[in-house]
Amino acid sequence: MKAIFISYNQSLSERVMSVLDHHNARGFTKWELTAGRGSEDGEPHYATHTWPARNSSILSIVPDHRVKPILDALRELDHQLPNHGLRAFVWEVVDQI
Repeated sequence: MKAIFISYNQSLSERVMSVLDHHNARGFTKWELTAGRGSEDGEPHYATHTWPARNSSILSIVPDHRVKPILDALRELDHQLPNHGLRAFVWEVVDQI
């Protein structure tokens, strides 16, 4: 099992959910409002008057074989809309209940 953490501009919410639905990543935890700043470029997303963009984040635990197709779809979405802000990270899940 793998954990996929996705952080994205809230304007991408429906598209990110569509990727998860399409790849049968049913279970997830979502944080509606998260703040962040890209490590290389892009404007901060702080949900403030100065930096009004807002992020959301999702953590989904999926079987190993679903990781690459999900990441490929997210990469394509990020490529189509590069200025929105979308990042995904994968971790090994060592145990669960």
